[in-house]
Amino acid sequence: MIRSLKLGKEMKEVLAEHASEDPILSAEKEVRDWASQKSSEIAQLKAQEKYRREFLSNISHEFKTPLFSVQGYIETLKDGLIEEDVVLATNFLNKASKNIDRLVYLLNDLDEISKLETGQITINLEKFDIIELIHETVESLEDRAKEEAIRIIIDVKNSQPIYVKADRQRIQQVIINLINNSIKYGKEGGRIKINTYPLLDQILVEVTDFGVGIDEKNLPRVFERFFRADKSRSREVGGSGLGLSIVKHIMEAHQQTVQVRSTEGMGTTFGFTLEKAKAGN
Repeated sequence: MIRSLKLGKEMKEVLAEHASEDPILSAEKEVRDWASQKSSEIAQLKAQEKYRREFLSNISHEFKTPLFSVQGYIETLKDGLIEEDVVLATNFLNKASKNIDRLVYLLNDLDEISKLETGQITINLEKFDIIELIHETVESLEDRAKEEAIRIIIDVKNSQPIYVKADRQRIQQVIINLINNSIKYGKEGGRIKINTYPLLDQILVEVTDFGVGIDEKNLPRVFERFFRADKSRSREVGGSGLGLSIVKHIMEAHQQTVQVRSTEGMGTTFGFTLEKAKAGN
């Protein structure tokens, strides 16, 4: 009866040829399938709702911390500190400036993710040597690593160029974010190792630190926006909390993968794949 109301005459005649011999059993199966589908949809909506709540809580905290700091410094300066102690006032202005830089950094990263998600940023594929790009990127980050007494080791067995097809600028952004993450959570005086492995049609690039590691239960969430496995440690090392999420979106835009494996107390390895450039491309 329900089908008769929903379907036109032509469709009813077509479906009549495939009518079940046991309509009650057929209806029961359809209801069970429908209930299972709705149950899955409800579970997914609940998970999304939980993620939304956590995201709003995290983004609120990320913005409030520097905003309140800036507000405090400015209020103190307005109360006459500039006339009373010029040196301390200058120090407060410098701290306020750094917090404003952090807010700009957060907004830029959020804007970047939003554009990647909506496809507003196009991926410009080109052929380039990934080994050359790794060396270039490491060189630009050596001073940052030296501040933490960390050595960056490029462990490439073959010194020959390895050509890939990708957006060079975006892949450099991925490598920078992964190395910066390794510097933040690596051990002072430790090392970071970068490896490349040839696959069938791809190249696997891995960035390994030998730092604090990540609890296994947190691994599925490391690419979420603002997710921090160790919140207390994260506040010390700074950053926007969006770097790994940007990495994930860039790799998805390339239709490639990024993965993580880790052992607490021993270190973490992030790996991503790139398409090999074919001869002549």
